Amino acid sequence: MTTPRVFIIRHGETQWSLNGRHTGSTDIPLTAAGEKRVRATGRALVGPDRLIIPSNLAHVYVSPRKRAQRTLELLGLGIDGLGEEGEGHKCGAKVEVREEIREWEYGDYEGVTSKDIQEERERKGEGEWDIWRDGCPGGESPQDVTARCDKIIAEIRERFHAHAIGKPKGSVKEPYDVLIVAHGHILRSFAGRWVGKNIADNPSLILEAGGVGTLSYEHHRLNEPAILLGGAFMSDVVEEADKQS
Repeated sequence: MTTPRVFIIRHGETQWSLNGRHTGSTDIPLTAAGEKRVRATGRALVGPDRLIIPSNLAHVYVSPRKRAQRTLELLGLGIDGLGEEGEGHKCGAKVEVREEIREWEYGDYEGVTSKDIQEERERKGEGEWDIWRDGCPGGESPQDVTARCDKIIAEIRERFHAHAIGKPKGSVKEPYDVLIVAHGHILRSFAGRWVGKNIADNPSLILEAGGVGTLSYEHHRLNEPAILLGGAFMSDVVEEADKQS
């Protein structure tokens, strides 16, 4: 049975992600190491026999920030006009830049580390800060971010997943998987909302720079969204790897 997926990919390493500085609207580039690692991720996870199958991608959402767009280019999906050619892959997915998946707007905390935020709040006699509960002064609340995520989730399910889920394998002719390339807090919020969690309670998820996550469904049912923790290797892929070793 067909079970569509959403792949969420956080942009590669930047100087601010290395330093732990909150990076929302500030548009800074990937580091050289960040670019190298994203290319490696593409080689490892993109391909006809790998996690992300380019021909199965129906749509790609990407943040307006350059660090996310550069990450998408480096994955080598084989999308025309996207830059990196990939390993001969061919992907017909449309790439759409969407404001809804930009990073959490940090407001007064833009460019500031969590440690410095806590120290400043202590000096002011304020309590411990929790972005999931408190949001950001001068920026966005958890409710603001929830609304953004819910809009994209509803769109994905209606446009790309509803027609395919639960159908016999091979019977669905149109691609149905979706890829999102964005940022740490927004993607963790997105994953939490995917399974109906209140992000104000903290979804307790981690997505490192350049990291990849997978969202899907249980029992091939649209009303049973799930986070896919991991999948088994296909036996034919393992056998082929053994032959080449």
